[in-house]
Amino acid sequence: MGTPEQFTGGPAANWAGRVGGLAGSCHPGPVVAVTALMAALAVTAGQSPARCVLTAAAVLTGQLSVGWCNDAFDARRDIATGRRGKPVADGTVGVTEVWAAAYAALALCVPLSFACGLWAGAVHLTGVATAWAYDLRLKATAWSWAPYAVGFAALPAFVALGLPGQPWPAWWVVTAGALLGVGAHLGDVLPDIRGDLATGVRGWPHRLGPDGARLLLPVPLVAASAVLALGPAGPPGRWGVAALAVAVLVAVAGTVLGRRRERAAFAAAVAVAVVDVAILLLRGTGIA
Repeated sequence: MGTPEQFTGGPAANWAGRVGGLAGSCHPGPVVAVTALMAALAVTAGQSPARCVLTAAAVLTGQLSVGWCNDAFDARRDIATGRRGKPVADGTVGVTEVWAAAYAALALCVPLSFACGLWAGAVHLTGVATAWAYDLRLKATAWSWAPYAVGFAALPAFVALGLPGQPWPAWWVVTAGALLGVGAHLGDVLPDIRGDLATGVRGWPHRLGPDGARLLLPVPLVAASAVLALGPAGPPGRWGVAALAVAVLVAVAGTVLGRRRERAAFAAAVAVAVVDVAILLLRGTGIA
């Protein structure tokens, strides 16, 4: 399944360079952001310190596997478009090494996920599997949004099912996760959308076009925050309303700034996710 080694632009110069290349090819920004947010959600939900560490480790290995899979599989296309800043395409690290890292992270993710409970593990691994499906096939189709929706919905469900008694997650936290995933997909694709189009990638955001994807971005992000603020029983309270207003401002700002700095769109998605965790904390309703 891997791309032949000769398509990486040459072997890495030394061990330190390979380690740095592996770190850069895992998509470190999203990996750190998602892992940190899920660790914070685990704390907010009331998991024990040991379980919070286990949850974070499972999420981290899952995200690493997905990031490495993405860069290894896209190596040919990255080279064809002359995309710089990708360690595999730049020749900093070999594609075989990145595939090996992806499979190793996936192998670790399986026992770590099931250590959080049978249902929790099954849900989390379903999300990871859909993310791999995105990397290997669905990225270039009109269904490219679906793995993001399923994967992000699975994350809060994984945290909830990891609580004592393995309670099912509330509908509104799963719905908000799915909406955040759609927003993250739009924001993540925007910086590379023109290069992707040049190599025949026709995912959902690509079919919308750069301007269409950017203008649509605030919709799922704001919808996710609204679901979290208004979905649980009872009034949202003034802090909930204030957090929702902040989410709206951040999402709109990401769209406006994205006209000149396209990575601002993804940064906005991450910032809204942080606000959403704050909404959960302020409402104090739990996620199950």
